[in-house]
Amino acid sequence: MTNIVELELKGRKLILETGQMARQSGGSVIVKYGDTVVLATAVADKRKKEGLDFFPLTIDYQERTYAAGKIPGGFFKREGRPSEKEILTSRLIDRPLRPLFPKGFYHETQGIASVLSYGNENIADMLGIIGMSAAVHISDIPFGGPVGAVRVGRLNGEFIANPEMSEYESLDLNLVVAGTDESVIMVEGGGAEVSEAVVIEAIDFAHKEIKKIVALQNELKKLAGKEKRPVTPPVESEELKKMVSSFVADRVNDAITIPGKHQRQGALDIILEEAIKKFNTTENAEKFFSDPQKNLTREIANIFDNYEKNVVRTMIINENKRADGRRPDEVRAINSHIGILPRVHGSALFVRGETQSLVVTTLGTADDEQKIDSLDGEMYKTFMLHYNFPPFSVGEVKPLRSPGRREIGHGALAERALKYIIPSKENFPYTIRIVSDILESNGSSSMASVCGGTLSLMDAGVPIIAPVAGIAMGLIKEGDKVVVLTDILGLEDHLGDMDFKVAGSEKGITAFQMDVKISGVSRAIMETALEQARTGRLHILSKMNEAISTPKTELSPYAPRIYTMKIKQEKIREVIGSGGKVVRGIVEKTGVKIDINDDGTINIASADGVSAQKAIDIINGIVAEAELHKIYLGKVVRIADFGAFVEIMPGTDGLLHISQIAEQRIAKVTDVLNMGDEVLVKVIEIDGQGKIRLSRKEAMREKQADGGKQ
Repeated sequence: MTNIVELELKGRKLILETGQMARQSGGSVIVKYGDTVVLATAVADKRKKEGLDFFPLTIDYQERTYAAGKIPGGFFKREGRPSEKEILTSRLIDRPLRPLFPKGFYHETQGIASVLSYGNENIADMLGIIGMSAAVHISDIPFGGPVGAVRVGRLNGEFIANPEMSEYESLDLNLVVAGTDESVIMVEGGGAEVSEAVVIEAIDFAHKEIKKIVALQNELKKLAGKEKRPVTPPVESEELKKMVSSFVADRVNDAITIPGKHQRQGALDIILEEAIKKFNTTENAEKFFSDPQKNLTREIANIFDNYEKNVVRTMIINENKRADGRRPDEVRAINSHIGILPRVHGSALFVRGETQSLVVTTLGTADDEQKIDSLDGEMYKTFMLHYNFPPFSVGEVKPLRSPGRREIGHGALAERALKYIIPSKENFPYTIRIVSDILESNGSSSMASVCGGTLSLMDAGVPIIAPVAGIAMGLIKEGDKVVVLTDILGLEDHLGDMDFKVAGSEKGITAFQMDVKISGVSRAIMETALEQARTGRLHILSKMNEAISTPKTELSPYAPRIYTMKIKQEKIREVIGSGGKVVRGIVEKTGVKIDINDDGTINIASADGVSAQKAIDIINGIVAEAELHKIYLGKVVRIADFGAFVEIMPGTDGLLHISQIAEQRIAKVTDVLNMGDEVLVKVIEIDGQGKIRLSRKEAMREKQADGGKQ
């Protein structure tokens, strides 16, 4: 039986449908909005795998090229590895859903959102979140949702829900907001230096739309919802918990305040090893779990981790003291260094506490633009940021692989933070690539990449609009007690209730990301966190300014030089030539790279100014037009009975009538001129069709009047 519910959203119907497709999945929902259709499915294994003590959730978003009436490129003509957009959208769907599954549900669960039809609404990712929430909500999988999602843009000072692609370039704010009917769980997006107040208003605006979408999913569940599976909470022995906690208490309390990350973790590891050695016995296994063969290592480790978590949280809530001794609103020590790599175009090492980011900026030409083939069609990126997280940065040994979802997500966040300050292509016609290599990590390496990215851009001489810094905020909430943490450690991220990243300039926010591990956060908490983040961000910017405050005025000697010139559009064909013959000739002759745009803008890239100027002169010669009353030194290219045709510039010639050759009357042109002769001529007329009349007589008169200087 097919069940359908619908809601009008921005003049179109949002439709949820179940019962027609993918009926053997745990839950499946087709989401339709305009011409965009997404199928979301959710399945959880019936059996729990032995030894699991975490929730193994996998969310995948996939775009079928047939959805846009396209055939994949490449040799195999089928979809391959996920694109960056698919990976980022998978994360976008995962993050608001994950905290809503109950503790103790450890069955392997998979959600797949597939784009089956792609319209111009630019809403497939939002439909992915809504559809996946609805699929889980009507399934037998325990879930604390549903979740609604909406993209919010601000256009001319007005908020709009789910802006279309054609509106994107005009938006000064672009946020994705997801949440339940009670609170907001996730925010992701950026803005053109917008204020904290505007972000709060946008989130409020989005939450009103989210409530409607949540109500629609509840309506669908009433029609087609399955009974939820029972959840068995993890078995925990209170007596074993008391024994382990009592044994480790004093030493954990001391170890947790050791300032250094590895020293602190080393001390805690020793305590845990001793606890396992003492309590992982046959007697305890039989006494507490009635199984003398049971290994208690996992149970003891869980008790230890929970005790450590409670110590850290209690210390912050009751004493306003953090593991490294800082106040809640205090930023760690910051050091910034620029120009540390001699041959690169721009480099910086940004150090904040125990987090280090080595960031390098490389300048390229139009040949280096990234081509993206998506459902929206082909597009080109002239600014990109890539983030790498090698295992040595956290003292681990792992094989090097291609970037994972986390690395791609962190890089996208840092890229979003900086893209608003990158100059336009008209003002700075370079392709810009930033690479952030994390050399050491203890909290918020993505925000360190933002800070290092700004420094390396300025070191490279990129005329950015304003310096940008980023900061990660955390939250500890126990009942009515709330403490917002500035510049969180990795430990505080792991044990806290919120990860809240804000990047921006002195003027306002350029990127924003919030993930909540609890059921949601209130407006008051967000306002406090944003204001505290603003204060921290300004402090970091002041420290960055000590290294470099404005972009360098000169590019690196190893960076390409790009010179820009503009020609008339009707002259483009002449510069390119038949089959590209002319432009290839210029490149071969000068060694430069030439990029010609449809509007007549020509970018000439060269390692030296002499070659570039040579190319500019050749192009100017090709596109130059004759000027009325100007004298030229021309060359006779053809002789007729009535006169001579003189080439006054490459590809441009005019008629020198026999009457205009000399002061006296001449019988034949060849009495004065021959083929190949160079002759001074003056342009005396250019008619409506562009035909040029020349005069040697007037040119000679002016030369004599000027004393022969011409």
